[in-house]
Amino acid sequence: MKELLESIVKELVDSPDDVEITEEEEDDRTVIFKLKVAEDDLGKVIGKKGRTANALRVLMRAASAKRGKSSIVKIMD
Repeated sequence: MKELLESIVKELVDSPDDVEITEEEEDDRTVIFKLKVAEDDLGKVIGKKGRTANALRVLMRAASAKRGKSSIVKIMD
């Protein structure tokens, strides 16, 4: 699932080499993805009124649900 998030985010940003994603398991069913991008790309990942960030979270939740898990996407600054 990390690869899915990474491939989507790299297409959104101007500096794909600066995309860093760490994956942590909170418990047996919850995965936390911490996303770091270049400062100039932060607005592209968040989007107007947070719409892009919300869309990323919805996609990851759907992919996680298919595997019987839940996911949290945190955008780090």
